[in-house]
Amino acid sequence: MRLIITEKDNAARRIAEILSEGSASASRQNGVNVYRWGNTRVVGLSGHVVGVDFPEEYNDWRDVEPVELIDADVTKEPTQENIVTTLKQLAREADEATIATDYDREGELIGKEAYELIREETDVPVDRVRFSSITEREVRDAFANPDDMDFDLAAAGEARQIIDLVWGAALTRFLSLSARQLGDDFISVGRVQSPTLKLIVDREREIQAFDPEDYWEIFADLQKNGSGFEAQYFYDDDGKEAERVWAEDDADDAYADLTGVDAATVTSVRRRTRTDSPPTPFNTTAFISAASSLGYSAQQAMSIAEELYTTGYITYPRTDNTVYPDDLEEDALLDEFVGAGHFGEDAEKLLEQDDITATEGDEETTDHPPIHPTGEIPPKVDFSDDEWEIYELVVRRFFATVAEAATWEHLRVVADAGGRSLKANGKRLVEPGYHEVYPYSSASENHVPDVEEGEELAISEVRMEAKQTQPPRRYGQSRLIQTMEDKGLGTKSTRHNSIEKLYDRGYIEGDPPRPTTLAMAVVEAAEEFADHVVSDEMTAQLEADMTAIANGEATLDEVADESREMLKRVFDELRDSREEIGEHLQESLKADKTLGPCPKCGEDMLVRRSRQGSYFVGCDGFPECRNTLPLPSTGEPQVLEEHCEEHDMHHVKMLAGRDTFVHGCPRCEAEKADESEDEVIGPCPECGSEHDGELAIKHLRSGSRLVGCTRYPDCDYSLPLPRNGDISVTEAFCEEHDLPELVIDADSDDPWELGCPICNYEEYQARTAVEDLEDLSGIGSATAEKLGDAGVDSLAALREADPDIVATEVQGVSATQVRDWQDELEA
Repeated sequence: MRLIITEKDNAARRIAEILSEGSASASRQNGVNVYRWGNTRVVGLSGHVVGVDFPEEYNDWRDVEPVELIDADVTKEPTQENIVTTLKQLAREADEATIATDYDREGELIGKEAYELIREETDVPVDRVRFSSITEREVRDAFANPDDMDFDLAAAGEARQIIDLVWGAALTRFLSLSARQLGDDFISVGRVQSPTLKLIVDREREIQAFDPEDYWEIFADLQKNGSGFEAQYFYDDDGKEAERVWAEDDADDAYADLTGVDAATVTSVRRRTRTDSPPTPFNTTAFISAASSLGYSAQQAMSIAEELYTTGYITYPRTDNTVYPDDLEEDALLDEFVGAGHFGEDAEKLLEQDDITATEGDEETTDHPPIHPTGEIPPKVDFSDDEWEIYELVVRRFFATVAEAATWEHLRVVADAGGRSLKANGKRLVEPGYHEVYPYSSASENHVPDVEEGEELAISEVRMEAKQTQPPRRYGQSRLIQTMEDKGLGTKSTRHNSIEKLYDRGYIEGDPPRPTTLAMAVVEAAEEFADHVVSDEMTAQLEADMTAIANGEATLDEVADESREMLKRVFDELRDSREEIGEHLQESLKADKTLGPCPKCGEDMLVRRSRQGSYFVGCDGFPECRNTLPLPSTGEPQVLEEHCEEHDMHHVKMLAGRDTFVHGCPRCEAEKADESEDEVIGPCPECGSEHDGELAIKHLRSGSRLVGCTRYPDCDYSLPLPRNGDISVTEAFCEEHDLPELVIDADSDDPWELGCPICNYEEYQARTAVEDLEDLSGIGSATAEKLGDAGVDSLAALREADPDIVATEVQGVSATQVRDWQDELEA
């Protein structure tokens, strides 16, 4: 029997379809899909099914000094027991095996892990196939020409695993123990993560330290034959043209001179033509940047791209290459799109060019080609909107790289008005070139009419605008990844994951990412007491060492030993500062949770968590001061910069996935509830007939509203109401429940007719009843099928699933999405 091992299940299914010509069937073995036809079996892993860890005796953080982890043994343990068991069972039946994992450092390591599991059971021949797209041609060619495992490349990936484990675990434990921050709220440190965080923190410091300067700009509207255009005042500043006027008196003088005349005389007209070259092919960084302009995070873009790769529609999305391979026939690939409704017309026009020559970037590698479509074109209806948008981006980028250059005509006009100089720059697209097929690059024109030297132009309006210099902008995710690449931080496969970890650990928030107070504190502590922790030079050196392993110029043991020596030097710096570091971090952790002063004792009011897991606001002076304020029961609180002046208290936002909302000032919400009176609307269906209980509209101190029984807590019958909008009780009555109908006025032209609160809630329950996976938000038939293939085939399985494992097994699904679905099930 021949055994084929792929990196993930969807790749296994695709390869089985191709090699079996559609005859493969699927069966479940230990909860794992096995595809079979004839004498062949194909099984997909879920990325790494074996992980590195320390022996069990190092597990207790309190009993093991963090520095001991540096020289601790590193063991390998299965992380996906069912997949490992299935692979071993199949290996015992195999006569030969083929590793068909992704072709990169990580894929080679995953392949080596599978190779070692096979070797534990049998010594049958094992070969390796490599491909850059899962298309019929490439897969068949790869299996017709198998190769050997590249153990040097795998060793480079293994070195990264070991180094990241040792550095991350030792430093994470040291900082967390120093700050007395254990459990789920430990302080995470990572070899790539921490230098990346420093980049974000350094930019935030620049923004905070920025001192804006005032300046003025002056504009005049010029007219020719009823056609107007804008010109800007400029002056000579030591041989250079300057538009910003830094002294207000100078700006006033220039403005007075320009408003004192009603015409400007053209003194110079210059025309030129500029060629606008098409973009180069997509590598990973350029792709993430382009996807970012469409609103996708780095993680989202890569997740969708990986799904498109495993379904055979685009090439492998993790690549540094910006030069198409010699064997790519651009005209043949274009021809595949002729007749394809959405792309056919553009493909035909490109094929009509006299010469089809692709652009080239500066990076040329031999592992994978740039990201481009394979020529297998899916029906649009089979894609989600996001998948189609990313697919179209990749297709149109390929189109752009083989399109002709665009041509712009530029017109520069200089005029004199009252002894002051004005200029206008117009541009017109003469030949659209690649812009016709690639709408993502700016092709906006600026109209300036054709004028001649000496011509007089009427001035219709003069404007002076007071402005200030702006601080540097925060890094967007794509710009951050580019900066990481420039500094040698991480790899094309790991950079977007490093950013995602910073979000998950609460170090950054928002987009573009902004560091939290904790992030600032961790970086400050590292800079003061152990600069190597956030040093990009050190991390880049280790990345270079791992590349040397891949090239056979160094060994895994040599590089791992070198990294351990570096880490020992870091701990030498940290050892004497443990108490100072802990105090510094504890103060910052407290600052992230501080809302404002307690009105009773003056101590800080902090966001706290009860033993039951709910959040509330409590005084830091506890137990002497027991002042508290409630918070909503939904979501996790985040302290905002927005501030309530009346109570000197920060606003709170409740993070609850799709149901995230701003709670506002907790004192304001509590006072509103205290001042409100319950409005009785009718009998309680639970106890009205026996105890005369009544339903009333109630405003809770947590900011929530509900219809509840006036006999609470003896009767806890209640119905939820929307958080926002004025509630009006109408004269219309529900005969079934003897209750008035309600209307919610949320400051819109179309008030929400809620109706009878009992009827409304029953309808809501029926509408939102979750009976199968597809009832959950964002799960369609395709996603449900992919989840089922990963063993998540029921609501019960989803409740018990590990979000991180599901995210590794199911392309296009993130761990955050899985948690949102689990929260929806519990709601």
